[in-house]
Amino acid sequence: MPHIDYFFATISPYTYLAGTRLEEIAAAHGATIAYKPLDIITLFDRTGGVRPAARHESRKDYRLQELRRQSVKARLKLNMQPKFWPTNPAPSSYAIISAARAGGGDLAGLVHGFTRACWAEERNIAEDEVVKDLLAAHGFDPKLADSGLLTSAETYAANLEEAVSRGAFGAPFYIVGDERFWGQDRLDDLDLYLAGKL
Repeated sequence: MPHIDYFFATISPYTYLAGTRLEEIAAAHGATIAYKPLDIITLFDRTGGVRPAARHESRKDYRLQELRRQSVKARLKLNMQPKFWPTNPAPSSYAIISAARAGGGDLAGLVHGFTRACWAEERNIAEDEVVKDLLAAHGFDPKLADSGLLTSAETYAANLEEAVSRGAFGAPFYIVGDERFWGQDRLDDLDLYLAGKL
């Protein structure tokens, strides 16, 4: 059975634009998924990337064009400059880690719910009320937002270290064995790889 390690950031627009395609691909190939939220800004710093605010104007302009095009292709509403971005990704990431540990709810829906809240619904995913609401909406106990914070923080940090050690440098990033796929626009390649065609 193939296994996909999924490194992502809850404040990443490209993680949002991936929608639930990863889960559809995994289901088609009988693959398992390990959800690994991480600190994308620190990942950039550690792997030679440039923080969005520090990029050259030409790169900033291109990013906006690309986000617009990709949102149309994905048929997902996208606020190009959301009210609560950037925001602290740790609370939402901790909640996902706690939810994965607890089980019983829709983890994929929760991940997408956080990114949608940030990029399409003008909600601050760093706020406790928003985190608890999204946990409950996806079948998890909202009290998970207040429990196991130390363990979740340790896992969050470990996810970053694992991402760096395995060659990830952006989000979303999908790893199957030694094969790496960067970006939601490489999901078709992941699909082909799992089908044995790449």
